[in-house]
Amino acid sequence: MKRFALALLLSAFATVSAYSQTCATKAVSKEGKPLSGAAKTSAIKKCCEEAAVSKEGKPLAGAAKASFVKKCQTGA
Repeated sequence: MKRFALALLLSAFATVSAYSQTCATKAVSKEGKPLSGAAKTSAIKKCCEEAAVSKEGKPLAGAAKASFVKKCQTGA
């Protein structure tokens, strides 16, 4: 039982770290340096637009996409 609990705990940490990458952390240059200014804003917007998919995996469109991108950008 202890091994099961330990495995569950470790998998939870692995899952959280995999989903913790936001568009802001992905906004880096080719050299690996963090972007700033307009380049960062553009990279975040592009990342948010790519992430705008429904629960079924279909791309969002129209107002739903605009709302998702706006929320994603303010969260980044």
